[in-house]
Amino acid sequence: MKVVVAIDSFKGSLSSLDAARAAGEGIKAAIPDCTTKYFPIADGGEGTSQALASALGAEKERVDVTGPLGEKISAEYYLDPKTRTAVMEMSEAAGLPLVPQEKRNPLFTTTYGVGEMIKDAIRKGCRRFVVGIGGSATNDGGVGMLSALGFEFFDTEDKYIENCGKGLEKLSRISCKNALSELSECEFEIACDVTNPLCGKNGCSAVFAPQKGADEKTVQLMDSWLFSYAILSKDVFKNADPELPGTGAAGGMGFAFVTYLNAKLMRGIDLVIEKTGIEKAIETCDVVVTGEGKIDSQTAMGKAPMGIANIAKKYKKPVIAFCGTASADADVCNSFGIDGIFPILRRPCTLSQAMDRDSAYSNMRDTAKQVFSLIKTIKNI
Repeated sequence: MKVVVAIDSFKGSLSSLDAARAAGEGIKAAIPDCTTKYFPIADGGEGTSQALASALGAEKERVDVTGPLGEKISAEYYLDPKTRTAVMEMSEAAGLPLVPQEKRNPLFTTTYGVGEMIKDAIRKGCRRFVVGIGGSATNDGGVGMLSALGFEFFDTEDKYIENCGKGLEKLSRISCKNALSELSECEFEIACDVTNPLCGKNGCSAVFAPQKGADEKTVQLMDSWLFSYAILSKDVFKNADPELPGTGAAGGMGFAFVTYLNAKLMRGIDLVIEKTGIEKAIETCDVVVTGEGKIDSQTAMGKAPMGIANIAKKYKKPVIAFCGTASADADVCNSFGIDGIFPILRRPCTLSQAMDRDSAYSNMRDTAKQVFSLIKTIKNI
């Protein structure tokens, strides 16, 4: 029997690769001669760069950059010198977890450090970029990132605006004349797990800024500033389209990437599938194992396990999903390609016990063993 294991991370507990290894141990315990292939996966958020770097064989790099509050931090990305490809997550430099709860306010957070990461990779010879843009603490439309790359944003007095959400309030003019010349040689593929436009009731300010510390008044102000920013951007880039799905991702980073860097936005899981070659492995396997920390109706809306299930059903393969917990509406996923959902918690416990890495690992291993013991009996292996 051949099994492909591609499980998203159990955030705060198991990485994607750890989850896959634990399930693989359980599968092998039940069916010793089973062949398992592991594929780290993610949908654009946490773990995306690790999943892609593993597939590309990229090596870890570290660089000191500007954090979301303007402080200096150390950010990590991956570099493959053979293909001149850099794989990174914007959350390394501008992620919400980097901002203490009491300081969260998207008026004052910046994406400048993301531009510094890109600039560092360019200096090291990279010309291809794969960037995950989930989990941001920002709503600056990407002007912080773009400023680090040499684009210039001026107020009415021809002074530079602040590289943060509030800076957009005074934006009056945009210049590209000092942007890094190497950017014309660069290709950007962006792992993006949302389809929101830049502005409006479904835009980044209205939908995501409250999660980053914005109140209702701030949301309205930032939305109007981003609208003005989009109009000014269109004066420089005629193809600027704030209604394009995904431009509202990561506080407008989607818009910045597409408009200023000619990037291609892709669903995170689709990008991971394309880069890892997982489809070829699924085509020739017998069973596909996927999962994530919580499976619910949102899983069916294009999250990582559903992307794996879609490929599996293309080749008529059975799909088993493991999760930490399954909501009351998780059964909807059965209609979208996941044949069986199995929560791994095996006994009552506290949340901290459930999230403990060693406990989660053993729970995943033991649950996988039981499921595949049943499969072995049914198939008479």
